[in-house]
Order: sequence, then structure tokens, then C-alpha cells
Amino acid sequence: MARLALALPLAAALAACTQEAPAPEPVETEIPESLRTGTPPVPVGDSGAGTPMEDRVATLGLLNKRNNLSQDLEMQPGESRRVGDVIVRLAACERTAPWELPHETGAFVQVFVRQAGDEGVWDKVFSGWLFKNSPSLNVVEHPIYDVWVKDCAMTFPGEEDGPASSSSES
Repeated sequence: MARLALALPLAAALAACTQEAPAPEPVETEIPESLRTGTPPVPVGDSGAGTPMEDRVATLGLLNKRNNLSQDLEMQPGESRRVGDVIVRLAACERTAPWELPHETGAFVQVFVRQAGDEGVWDKVFSGWLFKNSPSLNVVEHPIYDVWVKDCAMTFPGEEDGPASSSSES
């Protein structure tokens, strides 16, 4: 009982000492040349139905779990984006046609994270398809960064409203 009486005031004193620093603003920085040259090929031309791959736009969410900052990255297939110590590369994005069920949106994504203390060394922590409606099917497993699919903007024949996205149908 005496230990508990000492532990509670000590815990309260320690909790009062911790101050939370303001979260820094996310800043996009330059992608190293060694990672820029290895961009996966982007399928071009007629992909069967819908918007050609080079004209699609994916919206990906990026979360830094250290400072709880999340941001949306709008990218076209073949594009890479660096934000601090993480690089997100989009190879493709797809969604099912409006008349098909179930409605699904996905993107083929690669994620690279810079090794702590080493400027030029990047680890590939993820490479694969991510799905909006099934996020647990394939997960970016990293202690600091999380990436997920929010949308893939493209159109299909017969859609009169212009560019449609999966978010307007869900």
C-alpha cells in the first residue's frame, strides 16, 4: 500500500513534466537520383476500357505516426513523391466499372524509407497492390509510415458526368 501511495504522486509529477512539441509541417523534398531511375514501367495506350493509365489520378493517404501528420498525395501512374524520409511511388491505379460489383479501387504502390543516420540508403518497405475497400488485404507494415488508397479518378464509356471517382459511388 505504501508503494502505491508513492507511485501515484510520482507518476503525476512525471506526467506534468512532459511537454508535447508542435508537429512540424510536412515538406516534400528531392528524390535521390538512384531511386528516380528505377521507376516501374507505366502501361500506356489502350488499357481495354476506361481512362488510359497515363491520364488517371490516384489519391493516396500518407500518415507519419510519429507526429500524427497525414496528407493526401495526388499522383499519376509513374510518379514518385518524397515527403521527408519516405518516398511513395505509384505504378498504376484501377477501379471497377460502375456497373460491376463489388465496387473496388486499388493502386500498385512502392514505399521506400531512408535508413536512420544514412543519407543515401533507402529500404523498400512495401511493393504491391493496396485496396481502398479491403485495407487489411495488403498492408504497408512500417512502424512510422502508413500509406493507403483513397481514390483512383478515371472514367468509363457511358459515364456522362465527366471524370468520376469511386468515392462518389460508395
